Amino acid sequence: MPRVKRGVAHVKRRKNILKKTKGFKWGRKTKIKQAQEAILHAGQHAFRDRRKKKRVNRRLWQTKLNAGLRELGWTYSKFIHAMNQNKCELDRKVLSQLAKENPKAFKKLVESFK
Repeated sequence: MPRVKRGVAHVKRRKNILKKTKGFKWGRKTKIKQAQEAILHAGQHAFRDRRKKKRVNRRLWQTKLNAGLRELGWTYSKFIHAMNQNKCELDRKVLSQLAKENPKAFKKLVESFK
């Protein structure tokens, strides 16, 4: 049986690991063991934060919506309650964009719930 040399596969694997850690600090961008560990942790954080981003954005929409409503003399909770009673299907993202970008249309919408 011929001898199998694995240098090409080893170099390819190293190159791919170091490509993923480009921009990391200290030994984590150049040393293989540290780079592998950094990739694992980075992946965990990325997975967690993709879910966290959704929570953060929802809070931001609520804050923007509340700010727009306060100018019209409403509070966020009373507005959401009125929306639910009238079975309005608009979500918080759309409402916050409307409050920010088109205040006249938003004012009309809010007054329709009175």
